[in-house]
Amino acid sequence: MTGRPVVEERPIDTAEWLEKATPGAAGALAEAGYGLLSAPLARRGVSTPSEADAFLAPHRRGLHDPFLLHGMEEAVERLRRACRDGATVAVVGDYDVDGVTACALLTAVSRALGAKVVPILPKRLTEGYGFQVLQVEKAHRAGASLIVTVDCGTTSGDAVLAAIERGIDVIVTDHHVVGSDFPSRAIQINPLQDDCDYPFRHLCGAGLAFKLAQGVLRRSGRAEPLAALLRVACLGTIADVVPLVGENRVIAALGLRALSEARSPGLRALKRVARVRGSVSSTEVAFRLGPRINAAGRLADAELALRLLLTTDSTEADRLAGELDALNRNRQAEERRVVKQAAEFFAARDPLPGVLVAWSPEWHRGVVGIAAGRLARDLHRPVILLGVDGDTGTGSGRSIPGLDLHSFVAGFQDRTIRFGGHPQAIGLSVAVSELPDLRSAMEGADEWPPEILVRRREYELELSAGQIGSELYAELARLEPHGEGNRRPLIRLGPLERASPLREFGEDHVKLRVRAAGDGRSEGSRPVWLLGWGWKERAASLDGRFEVLGALEWDSYQGGPVVRIEDARRIGSHETRERRMSA
Repeated sequence: MTGRPVVEERPIDTAEWLEKATPGAAGALAEAGYGLLSAPLARRGVSTPSEADAFLAPHRRGLHDPFLLHGMEEAVERLRRACRDGATVAVVGDYDVDGVTACALLTAVSRALGAKVVPILPKRLTEGYGFQVLQVEKAHRAGASLIVTVDCGTTSGDAVLAAIERGIDVIVTDHHVVGSDFPSRAIQINPLQDDCDYPFRHLCGAGLAFKLAQGVLRRSGRAEPLAALLRVACLGTIADVVPLVGENRVIAALGLRALSEARSPGLRALKRVARVRGSVSSTEVAFRLGPRINAAGRLADAELALRLLLTTDSTEADRLAGELDALNRNRQAEERRVVKQAAEFFAARDPLPGVLVAWSPEWHRGVVGIAAGRLARDLHRPVILLGVDGDTGTGSGRSIPGLDLHSFVAGFQDRTIRFGGHPQAIGLSVAVSELPDLRSAMEGADEWPPEILVRRREYELELSAGQIGSELYAELARLEPHGEGNRRPLIRLGPLERASPLREFGEDHVKLRVRAAGDGRSEGSRPVWLLGWGWKERAASLDGRFEVLGALEWDSYQGGPVVRIEDARRIGSHETRERRMSA
């Protein structure tokens, strides 16, 4: 590949564009006939043809034996005994998609096996998050002899001890960083435990609930309704942004196929209000189905979403789905407000610190995590946002690739009221009086390598407009489902010029038809559609010759491929000439 000259004109975005490094395995995969996918597969850890086939065609063979998880034997025996005896079991989840779907899955399976199940989810706005003593008290009042946590509990030693003191056995299933004070009398299933040799360490809460359900069904001599289990597990797996590789990829892929044929009234109603039809993609789960489930716990009560997933009544399902849809619209408005205010606050910081912390009594605690994630991507720094209620700030932090935010904030854990999470996402509560000093301490303690905070856009393919089409889309679609660890390949496309006027729609979204910049090549007249979410202001500057970084997607409305813009910049005429000469 020839070197590139420096862009002449001011870029629309200041991010550095780099081609992703290509592992040596790409050559062998190309020789084996994987063509355009050779380099993307190698970048995703695939090194042999057999691994490539397994990646491109996920199969149930890729699901590991649940009994390889440390603690699974004991957990299955205890839960199976409770089901056999018709005992009362409390299933304690969390308020997000992962916690709700995990709770729904294990509740349904335990009930089918004979247990009296009391599902308990935290009320985010009044109780916070995670497994707490107050939930133990609820389980005790309900007469539970066993508590099973999903997506929480690994750092809740006080709550576990409170349950044991009341004569309630505890099984904790969790995927967050393991606490140091976990009581030995409880059973814990967590692939991050030091003594757990499970082949895959990145299962989320719903994934672990799925494994426990598999185990108890097998030992009970019951058939595994794999499609029914996976269609729920895949929702949590995709929405929780765990790496969609290994077993998670299998859960997501098989679950999406099952979700496309969902029979339950709740899932069918959810798909209708989210306008999801036909085959369900990971993108639709991440941006349409997941947010509506999430909205319940963030703005109201997660029990609304749980009831939707468990109901067998179509009328109730339609009503609940409508409520979730309305809550999601409110969530979007709240999120936009938090992002705007926090961005304005950070814009006043010069220089911009390596970690960004802000709080406000005007911010809804249910949306600060989502807002932090968006700002972390935009500003390319870890961001922690908290909503203030009285004397306490409660919020979330999101990181960027390569920075372990959990380990960083753990160094300040003695200044927090509550703290937990994993490397890319944390939750915390802090006394308001402590926040200014905590922010200063964090800003003074970050020692990130300067190059890590440089905004980079790493693309995988460099193409011309003439190469964009249905065949290319079909080939790249073999890498689905996409998510963390397997993002859609970023394409560098250009040089381009407008082929039609800009079309605006929605709040500030645009569509633009372009073609290869007139350079005498035969492909110059072939049009390509660009789609820019939130790109109204920036897209107005796309004139003359320019190039974009984007992901190839399918436009269901027009029935063809479209490039969703991630970044764009103008190019000078001399670069066009050099590209033509090197073509």
